Amino acid sequence: MNWISKPCLLPRLCLTLALAALTAIQTVQAAPVVLKDDAGQTVRLAAPAKRIVSLAPHLTENLYAAGAGDKLVGTVDYSDYPEAAKKLPRVGGYSKLNLEAIAALKPDLVVAWESGNAGGHIAKLRALGIPVYLSQPNRIDDVARTLEALGHLAGTERVANAAAARYRQRLGELRHRYSTLPRVRTFYEIWQQPLMTVGGGQIISDVIHLCGGENVFANLQQLAPKVTVEAVLATNPEVIAASGMGDSRPEWLDDWKRWDKVTAVARGNLFFVPPDLIQRHTPRLLEGAARLCADLETARQRRPAH
Repeated sequence: MNWISKPCLLPRLCLTLALAALTAIQTVQAAPVVLKDDAGQTVRLAAPAKRIVSLAPHLTENLYAAGAGDKLVGTVDYSDYPEAAKKLPRVGGYSKLNLEAIAALKPDLVVAWESGNAGGHIAKLRALGIPVYLSQPNRIDDVARTLEALGHLAGTERVANAAAARYRQRLGELRHRYSTLPRVRTFYEIWQQPLMTVGGGQIISDVIHLCGGENVFANLQQLAPKVTVEAVLATNPEVIAASGMGDSRPEWLDDWKRWDKVTAVARGNLFFVPPDLIQRHTPRLLEGAARLCADLETARQRRPAH
């Protein structure tokens, strides 16, 4: 029965019930939020965040995916996805923040990247009384958890949980299809000068494993270690994959062709994955994963018959 829309025979009772209902709604809206971040710190908000500043492009993208895009009031350079993110005020780069610009936006929450933002900047923001949630997704499964956490902080759980569920379903499909296939030794190059790759704790290494690959530098602890050409050649990878900076294949990927005795070169297994699809810890990561998985399958098909 919709008692609010019908004539009330007991006005005082109806008024009491209406006030109680409004109070209950306000109480739900103002419920405090308490959540541990990826650094183990407890973040406390008096209510779901309404003015959020993101300190990394992938966090900006994840906030939109979690249904909290309309709560963003600022972000950092290179936050270019989705299209609406390009219009947000900038507060510097993720590694060189403008703290005054952040404070001027009067955020009730800052979402930061633990391994990307300077610890000193985070400490100063907290000293100003601004709640900071530190995010650090190192595994491919962590993206869904990040979406859920951001939805909880912003009060957009319905959208965030649905996005997380879709991500897990697609991830499960890729894992079922590729993860048990014969291993493909893979060198992933994220930069040329200096030559850099991914260590075993980096999310791209997890993607390689998902695809039935073996990161030849998985034993290195750094997230983005520097390596030598000689060290790469010594591993004799079956695949050399690279991302670079833009959406086009980096010219330096073909520089490996001079070493024609390397298996990856001899079989033509030099592959490119757009960086935004594999270097950003967002739902689009699975697009990059699908491409890399297909590339590794191509490498398997190019193996000589026995």
